[in-house]
Amino acid sequence: MKRRVVVAGLGSIGRRHVRLLLERDDVHVEVVEPQLETREAAKRDLGVKAYSSFEAMIETRPDVIWIATPTALHADQTIAALEAGAHVFCEKPMSDCVEAGRRMKQAANRASTVLNIGYYLHFWHGMVRLKQMISGGHLGDVLHAHARVGSYTTLVNSISRYQSEQPGSLFFDYAHQPDLFYWLLNAVPASVWVAGFQGGALDLISAPNVADVICEYDSHLITTIHLNYLQMPERHEYEIVGDRGWATVDFFTGILRYGIRQDKQVREEIFVQDRDDIFRAEHRAFFDCVEGRRRPETSAEDGLISTAICEAALHSWRSRERVRLNHLLH
Repeated sequence: MKRRVVVAGLGSIGRRHVRLLLERDDVHVEVVEPQLETREAAKRDLGVKAYSSFEAMIETRPDVIWIATPTALHADQTIAALEAGAHVFCEKPMSDCVEAGRRMKQAANRASTVLNIGYYLHFWHGMVRLKQMISGGHLGDVLHAHARVGSYTTLVNSISRYQSEQPGSLFFDYAHQPDLFYWLLNAVPASVWVAGFQGGALDLISAPNVADVICEYDSHLITTIHLNYLQMPERHEYEIVGDRGWATVDFFTGILRYGIRQDKQVREEIFVQDRDDIFRAEHRAFFDCVEGRRRPETSAEDGLISTAICEAALHSWRSRERVRLNHLLH
């Protein structure tokens, strides 16, 4: 029998999930959307049953609930879904604060169902290859990692334009980067320090719209993340530096370059992968987890790490001080 899957939230990411889930022959898709116009459009264009409220939907006891609502709603909706006996796929970031993330983790520990946090970049072939190079020791001991994301497009595509009203949204919108460094390097920062500001003559704004996040570790490792809501066309790149070699990868071009100290050569690999295919792979992994064939790609415990880094970044930007992660995670 087909599983009943309900997607809550029809912003850009929610619509993508609905569209791709409708391709599957093992699920029956429904949606939740409070905005009347958007809800009616989903019923008309997608032919799906649509609920006006999360509370009304959850009373019908679906098998799977897909949380693609605003971040502030993630914790309460995820907990309610788990307590109703549903498997839950919660889009990143896990929540808007560590305290809420802890409640989600506790609910997941009590539940007999699955909670997975959606970080789709784990399924991008270029990032998988980078992880293989690191774990295989090809770059040696990693001493520095850098990410650069610049995207004015994020503000353009935002339906609610919450970024203009929610201080620090830049950090939580790009929770991918702290998550990826945790996933790639298997290391949790000891402290976070941020320099950032709001600047530029732009129609769409956010505070901050430029920020650099520096993460220090209790080892010989520093990671840096540059974020901005300025660049258009977008940029999305990563660099890993080890004592045996280095590697860079560009999400938009799919080009991975790496240099190995021993042979002093630079090599290049290209990964062509449609963005929908990355999400399809993420969906397959989630349903494999529901079937008991694997663990969640990003568990509640994993998701709490990136949430803590984002919260520390927000605190550091506001206070202009270094923030230790210990008090957030313990």
